[in-house]
Amino acid sequence: MGRIATAAIVSLWVIPVSVLVNRIVPDPYMDEIFHIPQAQKYCNGDFMSWDPMITTPPGLYYLSLVHVAALLPSKYVLQLASSFPEACSTAVLRSVNGVLAVLCSIIVYEIITHLRPALDDRKATLFAAVLALYPLHWFFTFLYYTDVASLTAVLAMYLACLKKKYLFSALLGAMAVVIRQTNIIWMLFVACSGVIDITMAHQKDRVEVDDSKASNKGTNLSALNTSVNVSSNLKRRKSRGNSKANQHIFYPSNASSASPTLGLLHEIQAIVLSSWRIKWELLVSFSPFFFVLLAFVAFLLWNGSVVLGAKEAHAVSPHFAQIMYFSIVSTLFAAPLHFTIGHALDLFQSFWKNRLLGFLLLFLASIASLLSVHFFSIAHPYLLADNRHYTFYLWRKIIIFHWSMKYLLVAKYSPFSGKTRMRIWTLVYFFATSAVLIPAPLIEDSIYSPECHYNDNVLVSAIPLGP
Repeated sequence: MGRIATAAIVSLWVIPVSVLVNRIVPDPYMDEIFHIPQAQKYCNGDFMSWDPMITTPPGLYYLSLVHVAALLPSKYVLQLASSFPEACSTAVLRSVNGVLAVLCSIIVYEIITHLRPALDDRKATLFAAVLALYPLHWFFTFLYYTDVASLTAVLAMYLACLKKKYLFSALLGAMAVVIRQTNIIWMLFVACSGVIDITMAHQKDRVEVDDSKASNKGTNLSALNTSVNVSSNLKRRKSRGNSKANQHIFYPSNASSASPTLGLLHEIQAIVLSSWRIKWELLVSFSPFFFVLLAFVAFLLWNGSVVLGAKEAHAVSPHFAQIMYFSIVSTLFAAPLHFTIGHALDLFQSFWKNRLLGFLLLFLASIASLLSVHFFSIAHPYLLADNRHYTFYLWRKIIIFHWSMKYLLVAKYSPFSGKTRMRIWTLVYFFATSAVLIPAPLIEDSIYSPECHYNDNVLVSAIPLGP
């Protein structure tokens, strides 16, 4: 029932806003001037022509062919189109993302209910609907861009991995890469997340078996000893069993510890040891992801670049300032949902408990941020040339308003802090986000969409249940 409710709620704004956008902007807008003519060539059966300005693979165009083929019978009956090419109008192609946005909201609902099975349908539906209104995702729902299709494929891959359908997850990962190349990073992230989940499950089973064995030994020996000896023996065996379990136990990320760094190192050590014990199971389960990765490497060798077109304008560049830009965007959009007075007090208490380490990390992060902003802020020609993008005004009116502004803004660049699943999961997420953003020379709000949704989906799953 929750899936239907989520789809219905999202459709309530997707349909009317789509109609409104097509009335006000009936012709291709911004980058649609590249994508729509290319998709229409595919509708005409011309699969060999390619616009050299298009950087992404043709995955969206293949999805569009399926969408148009599904709509063609009804359009033919209503005499809206007499042939397949005529059905590939701007409005119809834009409607692909409208359908995918509804599907994406259902996938988000499934992820939330999977991560928090105790959450009731009403709250899960509410969270899914709120995330469907995420500004970066909402804006591209009504235009013919690759963003919505890319995000839907990535989240579907993540959901399949959470449900331990690894072959299907890898196939969805391949589809996500065919839509947008950088999704290869998110495919590797999903695979790492799956490895973490499997090793945690084995770790928990191992601890339960050790505890069971210790309990059974104590029960059997109790029949052969006096009550005093029984008590003594049980205590010794229980102590031995607990020490054995502690060698393998996986402490959750929110467990109290003397040092967050030691907790992270413990998690990494436990993951590595557990993974080695079940290496053959992991190899079999995640081999499909490896084959997709090999195919992507072959593509890189054949193409000579990550992007298909406009290679000179999208050359890999060390753009470390992207991490700061993303952190403030993620924090700003997630603040209404996650930043409460109680959360702020918890963060302060956690920081003050380890204040020496906290101040040291804050100092190092500030130095790294200042160096990144000073040496690795890139003003891409596309950023300065098109005033139809928000980033154009953010750059002109804020970041370069005064030479000191980009340094003063460092105080605002703070990685989003929240109750995530595990420290090691957060570390892998940070590495994946960095691998996607840092090589990108152009500041585009669209590339922040998968990162923000991974951030928010997992954080939503960690919100405590209300009364």
